[in-house]
Amino acid sequence: MLRLPCTSVVCLSDYIDSELTFAPHVKRVAAQCFHHLRQLWTIRRALSDDNARMLVHALISNCVDYCNSILHRVAVVHLRPFQSVLNAAAWLIVRKRKFDHITPTLRDDLHWLPVDKRIEFKLCLLAFKYQHQMAPPYLASMCVQLSADTRSRQLRSAARYDLLIPRTRTASYGPRSFAVSGPTCWNSLPLQLKSASLTLQQFCDRFKTTVFS
Repeated sequence: MLRLPCTSVVCLSDYIDSELTFAPHVKRVAAQCFHHLRQLWTIRRALSDDNARMLVHALISNCVDYCNSILHRVAVVHLRPFQSVLNAAAWLIVRKRKFDHITPTLRDDLHWLPVDKRIEFKLCLLAFKYQHQMAPPYLASMCVQLSADTRSRQLRSAARYDLLIPRTRTASYGPRSFAVSGPTCWNSLPLQLKSASLTLQQFCDRFKTTVFS
């Protein structure tokens, strides 16, 4: 019996398609999130705002953010279902009408980053953990400080805690690997976010402040 080749595989609950668009994965997770949101709407009147926010974080935000670093440089059209999920979750928490503008609420009331910035945040967070010896060894091996590279010690970027960005052979898939995307996102941060004196919580808070400003 002739078997057709698989067009996708599952790894750590993530669907990886042959073209690395991750569109099937995003649609699948978004469908699960909308299922949970419909169930939460039925009991919303019995929940306080704090309880609603806690349930949304447990059932929705964690699903959207799980392994989202693999979505770096994915086409915006494939990320829209995740943004729709976050918008619907915000409507549920603040109990706005369906057609009310939700973007100010996401930014000013809930302090939620948009989907593309959540992905950048995850990559920068992993790079931050590397700088503070909190990253696992397999990730730490992909981050090299410019100050530790003998060819780059005299560069200004070496004094800004920048990381070495390796060259890639492919223009489409190479820059999406963590070895490239992690250092790239980290190097784009302002100097005050790359300070070695920051704690993990301070870094998270200042990253949001920088994005919102």
